Amino acid sequence: MALDPQQLSPQIPPRALVVFDIDGVVRDVSQSYRRAIADTVEHFTQGAYRPTLGDMDTLKAEGVWNNDWLASQELIYRYWDRQGDRRRTENPWPYAAIVDYFQRRYRGQQLEDPQLWDGYITQEPLLMQPGYLGQLAGAGVAWGFFSGATRGSAEYVLRGRLGLEHPPLVAMGEAPDKPDPKGLYQVVVQLEEELGLPPGLPVVYVGDTVADMYTATQAQSQRPGRVWRGVGVLPPHVQATDPQNPEQQQVQAAYGDRLIQAGAVAVLSSVMELTGDRLESLL
Repeated sequence: MALDPQQLSPQIPPRALVVFDIDGVVRDVSQSYRRAIADTVEHFTQGAYRPTLGDMDTLKAEGVWNNDWLASQELIYRYWDRQGDRRRTENPWPYAAIVDYFQRRYRGQQLEDPQLWDGYITQEPLLMQPGYLGQLAGAGVAWGFFSGATRGSAEYVLRGRLGLEHPPLVAMGEAPDKPDPKGLYQVVVQLEEELGLPPGLPVVYVGDTVADMYTATQAQSQRPGRVWRGVGVLPPHVQATDPQNPEQQQVQAAYGDRLIQAGAVAVLSSVMELTGDRLESLL
């Protein structure tokens, strides 16, 4: 795979690899993926329960619900569990039906047309600008992406919105779900092979969930001969918009604390705060 030409300058010695999660880091999914979760749960609970963003954060704080289809399914079953209904075991919803309902809201109603994307995905604000990746490369930092999003969804933003021609990417179904770090390893191998990088450069994984931080800590545990670090980013939906509102401040602080407890060496308000100089201080 040929990588984008902005990947590293021959005049700058390579010093680190940064691998980014996408959802909540590159794009704001609070009104797309998160909205699709809420729609799906509401539908399969017959309109009785629509999870809030806080409900979803609580679930994802468990560190194992990176796949939003499975997260939707789990929220559905937990609702029925609370009602004393044994639907989880005795009359389970078909997983394919949950995925289909979710995708028709997130991607669009015409799933049969792979070229047509007209769902919530079209409304996602960008959290990263293309020039930022060029700045990292100019500082000797190689970059890639490891995401729980489908390849189509990930490339929609990386190619279609950021304009990256050949982004180094491992997506859903191409590696085990996070926090298993195998997908992270795969991106690192891609970068090393395509860019001719020296072995053993430090790796930073940037994400917005507990599962992302666990991915980095598991990598460090499994492959201790190399430096692996997790850097957290606060997703937009938990950032306080009113600095005088103590409830908003508490939500933001609690979310950041969970990322730190899961292994983050730093928690940022924006992915673009992770500059070459900031990386050097973290490593």
